[in-house]
Amino acid sequence: MNNIYETKLNDLKGQAIDFEAFKNKTILVVNTASKCGFTPQYEGLEKLHQKYKDQGLVIIGTPCNQFGKQEPGSSDEISEFCQVNYGVSFLISEKIDVNGSNAHPLYQWLKKEKPGLLNTEAIKWNFTKFLVDKNGQAVQRFAPKDTPESLEKIIQELL
Repeated sequence: MNNIYETKLNDLKGQAIDFEAFKNKTILVVNTASKCGFTPQYEGLEKLHQKYKDQGLVIIGTPCNQFGKQEPGSSDEISEFCQVNYGVSFLISEKIDVNGSNAHPLYQWLKKEKPGLLNTEAIKWNFTKFLVDKNGQAVQRFAPKDTPESLEKIIQELL
C-alpha cells in the first residue's frame, strides 16, 4: 500500500468506505473504544469534525477491542453508544484489529509510515491518532493522551 486511498474498510453498517473520495482532504484516523478512560475524546473529535468538515477534514474512528477488551460491543451497540453519548456524526468503521497478525492493512501501513516512540510500530492503547495529508501520506502520529483539541493547529495547517 502506497497511500491511504488504496485502503478497503467498511463502516458500522457493512458498507464500503470509499477512500478515493478523500483525495485532497486531510484525514484523521483514530482507534477508538467505548469503555476507555480516553473515550470522552469522542466529544473533541466531533467538535473538530463539525468545525472543519466543510474545509476538508475527514475523521475516521476505528473501533478496536485489543486493549483491555474496552470495545466489546456489536456494530449496532457501538453506533448507538457514539450517537447517544457524544452525538458522533463522523465516520466510524467496523471493529478491526490494529496490532498483531490480523491487524487491518490500514494500520499496518500507518504504523510503518509513522512509528511510535523508539520506532516501535505497535499501537500502545486506544485513541492513538494518525494525521494524513491531502496527498494521502501519513504525516504525524499522536499518543492517546494527545487530545483532539491539541491537534487543531496542525489540522488547520494541513487544510
